[in-house]
Amino acid sequence: MSEDHVHETHPAIVKRLRRAEGHLRSIASMIEDGRPCVDVAQQLHAVEKAIAQAKKTFIQDHIDHCLEHAIEAKPQAAALEEFKTITKFL
Repeated sequence: MSEDHVHETHPAIVKRLRRAEGHLRSIASMIEDGRPCVDVAQQLHAVEKAIAQAKKTFIQDHIDHCLEHAIEAKPQAAALEEFKTITKFL
């Protein structure tokens, strides 16, 4: 990965995703252990929200930083296409 693609928010995003990853593993154990469905659903919701927030932060960071550089470095049509592509993931 090049330095151009490492932003201030990335360490926090990675930390959030690793925490969600561990949490997801524990949810699988909850299911295997026969825990109540409401408890499992609540934990799944929490992981889903954590991942959604990580995605939102990551994409916003890209729009704020990478896209600005793309506009300077690429023809405007290419920068606009990049913007359209990443917003599909919101």
